[in-house]
Amino acid sequence: MRRGIAATALVATLALAATACGDSDSGDSGEKKSSGELSGTVTWWDTSNDTEKATFKKIAEDFHAQHPKVTVKYVNVPYGDAQNKIKNAFSSGSDAPDVIRADVGWVADFASLGYLDKVPDAKAKEVDSAFLKQAAASGRYDGQMYAVPQVIDTLGLFYNKKMLKDAGVEPPKSLEEVKTAAAAIKSKTGNTGMYLRGDDSFWFLPFIYGEGGDLVDAKNKKVTVDGPAGVKAFKAARDLVTSGAAITNATDGWNNMETAFKSGKVAMMVNGPWSVADVYAGDAFKDKSNLGVAVVPAGSAGQGAPQGGHDLAVYAGSKNRDASHAFVDYLTSQTVQVQTTKALSLLPTRTAAYDQPDVKSNEMVQFFKPAVDKAVERAWIPENGALFEPLKLQFTKAVTGASSPEDAAKASATAFHKILKDWK
Repeated sequence: MRRGIAATALVATLALAATACGDSDSGDSGEKKSSGELSGTVTWWDTSNDTEKATFKKIAEDFHAQHPKVTVKYVNVPYGDAQNKIKNAFSSGSDAPDVIRADVGWVADFASLGYLDKVPDAKAKEVDSAFLKQAAASGRYDGQMYAVPQVIDTLGLFYNKKMLKDAGVEPPKSLEEVKTAAAAIKSKTGNTGMYLRGDDSFWFLPFIYGEGGDLVDAKNKKVTVDGPAGVKAFKAARDLVTSGAAITNATDGWNNMETAFKSGKVAMMVNGPWSVADVYAGDAFKDKSNLGVAVVPAGSAGQGAPQGGHDLAVYAGSKNRDASHAFVDYLTSQTVQVQTTKALSLLPTRTAAYDQPDVKSNEMVQFFKPAVDKAVERAWIPENGALFEPLKLQFTKAVTGASSPEDAAKASATAFHKILKDWK
């Protein structure tokens, strides 16, 4: 929820003041020239899931070994609550974190409100030269870099190899093949073909991309979710459920989907690399080789999956900007990125990291990297996150049959126009 103009102006003032102070005693690296040694406390709000958070907490605490006078206060913030919680903390300035892990779709919003400190020049140049281009793009707003990419991802089709083999089917390459495969799986194994997550807007994107459309046309400032491709996308999602190929639920989609797949009740789901570690903990995947990953099934216009990931940013009003930027440097270093990949199968954002043995040998990363290279880049606009809320409501209504695909598309567009007031 957006806060008032007064709060925004206050944070913008804090940002300018912090920048002015920083310019007098900081170099491009963000480290203080006067003492040459970092100290104090850095509070990091991390949005990683339950499977990931122990790894990130340990990595954060290890920063102390490099900078003994710096204490990192690690706080795990549930992803679903994080965007509004971060905004509230930044707008009030009270107990605000120094560093945040932000979904790539949030950066432009936070930056437009004056909440984020600019990435130091030297680090920005390093990101431009040494990081994946598509990852770097998400951290920019209005020509400036405000966040450093930590991990990048996209969606893929996770499947139970044994179950597909028992049903005599190959991983489906299209939505039509999903229905055919699901019928065989039901007939031969008694299990459902797919769990369709219907309570999260991110999972709608492959449907609209697969029909050749998009939510908006940012270049021409036009809402497009209610165009022919959008209507087809809502229809395609609903058809998977009505055909019996997929089951869905209006609430708690993440846990329902993960549980159904890990326990072997469904043969397939669409998910990302952040899910791999959790899937391996399931009874159906005690033998890790049973997990297969393929490209997201194509719609009538082709295959398309969204670019996702998380960036790291420093609060403009932080009282310890130097140590905070150094902490971001540490978290996005090649050593830490490789460590994260080895532990969690998450994709690095540094180009050279993909040449390291622990990354090259990771089967999941080697699948998802080509998928990331082909992923559809979203519109990096401040309103990105706000659009996902009304879209989630309409996506849920469409897949559960509470609304027709046409009405869902129309209602989404109406809500979008209220957010993007000057758009066509």
